[in-house]
Amino acid sequence: MSSLPPLPALKAFLAACRTGSYTAAAEELSVTHGAISRQIQVLEQWLGQKLFEKSGQRMVPTLHAQAFAREMGEALERIGDAARRYGKGSATEQLRVSAPATFAMRWLIPRLPAFHARYPGSVVQVMTVTTQQMTLAGSFDIAIRRAPPPAAHFSAQAFYEEWQTLVAAPSLLAQHPLDTLEQLADHVLLETETRPGHSQQWLNTAGYVGGEQLRRQRFDHFFVTLTAVIDGLGVGIGPMPTVAIDIAAGRLCTPFPHIRTDSRRYYALTPLGTQKTLLHRRFEEWLVEQGRPDETGEH
Repeated sequence: MSSLPPLPALKAFLAACRTGSYTAAAEELSVTHGAISRQIQVLEQWLGQKLFEKSGQRMVPTLHAQAFAREMGEALERIGDAARRYGKGSATEQLRVSAPATFAMRWLIPRLPAFHARYPGSVVQVMTVTTQQMTLAGSFDIAIRRAPPPAAHFSAQAFYEEWQTLVAAPSLLAQHPLDTLEQLADHVLLETETRPGHSQQWLNTAGYVGGEQLRRQRFDHFFVTLTAVIDGLGVGIGPMPTVAIDIAAGRLCTPFPHIRTDSRRYYALTPLGTQKTLLHRRFEEWLVEQGRPDETGEH
């Protein structure tokens, strides 16, 4: 703790940066202007760095101080999050869920209004991650991922199965039919850098020969690829039933729905040691319910 700056001084410093003046900070913290000034002097001495400079009649933070304030504010917010999770206040009706971007946008978020209707007053904060950010770092209560983590660090609840199949825009197929696999040669195959091998995996499952001759275009993230498919720029390999919302809306169709890759499971991961609140348990149960296939085999 000796390496940490004095917390009262940090509190005064952050208030002065946030409000823009010593006077406003003093009013916010219910102390005197002199108390704010003294605490900031203590912090400046501890840092060996000037944090405020005079501008007219006001003391304003330097660029160095503004950058320091941003980092300190984020750090204290994480401390507050941890205190709420591990203290008696962990019974709060708020849950932070980390989920892959496409899964969150196409499957999870559209279903959340039904969850909130069932449990009024609950708050589910969804934080999306891209393929490059799939590590389990950061602050969350539940992480949704496509693979279970080491059991030594997380508990895992499987709730959903996903597979890949060919998807296309109906408007594109109206101009260039895709009734047989041979007609793939008439289309551009849209691929994603962060999902290497998905196209070839589906082509292998379909028994398609000559895939190296297909015209291809590659994008950096899948949600960009998906937008391009919906816009009719080509065909792509999409996750089912995750993009079923786009099929139901008429934005996508599956030319060969019976040709699908092996399924992969999604898991709801909870860090070991996290005290599960009632909301946490309800959300896990709801995920399992929502991920259960219906009579058609869809989720």
